[in-house]
Amino acid sequence: MSEQPPYLHIADVLRRRIADQEWTPGDRLPSRAQLAQECGVGEAVIRRAQELLISQGILEGRAGSGTYVAEPRERLRMVRSQQREHTDGSLFRAEMAALGKRGTWESRSEAMVPAPADIASRLGIPEADYCVRTSYEYLADGKPVLVSTSWEPYSVTSGTLAVLPEGGPYAGMGVVRRMAEIGITVSRAEERPEPGHANAEEAALLGVQRGALVTRIQRTYYSDDGRPVETADIVVPAALCEIVYDVPISR
Repeated sequence: MSEQPPYLHIADVLRRRIADQEWTPGDRLPSRAQLAQECGVGEAVIRRAQELLISQGILEGRAGSGTYVAEPRERLRMVRSQQREHTDGSLFRAEMAALGKRGTWESRSEAMVPAPADIASRLGIPEADYCVRTSYEYLADGKPVLVSTSWEPYSVTSGTLAVLPEGGPYAGMGVVRRMAEIGITVSRAEERPEPGHANAEEAALLGVQRGALVTRIQRTYYSDDGRPVETADIVVPAALCEIVYDVPISR
């Protein structure tokens, strides 16, 4: 059996010291140099151990200040379901309300953005065809819980009141309802989840450590004639959210 990597052993030591209340929520940990001396390891080992505990929500890093024991934070349950996709109103807001939280989001849309090769492939359009790109940051009681980047072919919504997902009379309705308003029936969604690590931009938006564990969901909506009408990259941090898939069983 291979020996446990040093940083995992140190992570266990730090976790145990927190459990024993040597440090309590809000306390600042000693410097990495001090911890390295106490534990008889290099500072790089301490850094990796702390990054692991930050990704698990046990610690939190504060730029220019140090590393602190994280305040307890409820891990939200995010249910992915075909049934839920077709409910009226905002799905995210309804999910948060069911958890007793206020669901909001911030967004920024850009029209006529040339589609990168991978996005064009997912949408079934030529590379560099124009799209509407919208970046989202979703919040529960004002705290970020996930981020998403959505792409819609400009040809699908141009000339309609639904061209901007968060602008006009259909703002905030979600893809399914917005498309229905312009005569397009969204009949299915395809999702491809895979594990990953937060990059610097994602970490800053979500308030987690760079490299923290995340689930990346590649989602594409299709109209009833099989045409992709939207694709999105959704990033869900493991420390903040639990993802559950509600799979219907045919009878």
